Amino acid sequence: MNQYHKPYTSEDSAIVFIDFQPQMLFGVANADRAAMINNVTLLAKVAKEFKVPTVLTSVETESFSGYVWPQLLDIFPGQPVIERSSMNSWDSMDFRKAIEATGRRNIIMTGLWTEVCITWPTIEMLGAGYNVYVVEDCCGATSPAAQEAALSRMVQAGAVRLTTIGALLEWQRDWKNKEHYNALMGLLRPQAGAYGVGVEYAYTMVHHAPQSAQKPQIVPKKTA
Repeated sequence: MNQYHKPYTSEDSAIVFIDFQPQMLFGVANADRAAMINNVTLLAKVAKEFKVPTVLTSVETESFSGYVWPQLLDIFPGQPVIERSSMNSWDSMDFRKAIEATGRRNIIMTGLWTEVCITWPTIEMLGAGYNVYVVEDCCGATSPAAQEAALSRMVQAGAVRLTTIGALLEWQRDWKNKEHYNALMGLLRPQAGAYGVGVEYAYTMVHHAPQSAQKPQIVPKKTA
C-alpha cells in the first residue's frame, strides 16, 4: 500500500528526468515548450542544490531522439545518462538499478512523453511499492487529451500529481531552514515566473537587498 500521509523530503526522495531530447520535445503539443524547458531546468537546479539523487535517461539517442538537452546536461555535468531502446524505462535493468541505488522510496517523475515514457514506468514502480509523484508541468504529451488521460491513468494506479513550484518547495518545507534559503531564492528569482518577480520585489523593496541584475537600475534623483 503506497503511503502519502506526509510530505516527502530531500532525504527520502529521488527525481527522474526521462528523455528530455529534441525529437521528443518536437512532439509535445499539450503545453508551451519554452515554459516546460524553464520548469525542468529550474526543478533540476533545485534538486541539485538539495542534493536529491537524480536519474537521467535517454532513448535511441543517435538513431532517433537526439542528445539530452544541453541545459539539463550542464546542471549535472558528467553524470551518466541511462541509454535504452525500450519506451518503458522500467524494462531497462540499468534504470532499475539506478532507482534502487538511490535508496529512496519516493520517486519524483518528469519527462517526455507523459502518455508513454512517464505512465508506463510509473505504474510499474507503483506496483513495486514505490511512492510516485508526477510533476505534470515538467511532462509533455502529444496532445492535451493525451496529457490528461495519462495523468488520470497514473492517479487511478496510485500516483500523485504535482507542479514545479509545489514540488521544489516541498524540499524547503519551512522558511526557518536557512541551509538552502539564499541559494533557493537565487534560483527562483530569475526562473520562477511571477513568483520569482515577487521574490525580487520583496528582496529589493522590502528588505533593501541589492538588485539581482548584473547592471542594476539607477533611478535619477528628483531635483527640487
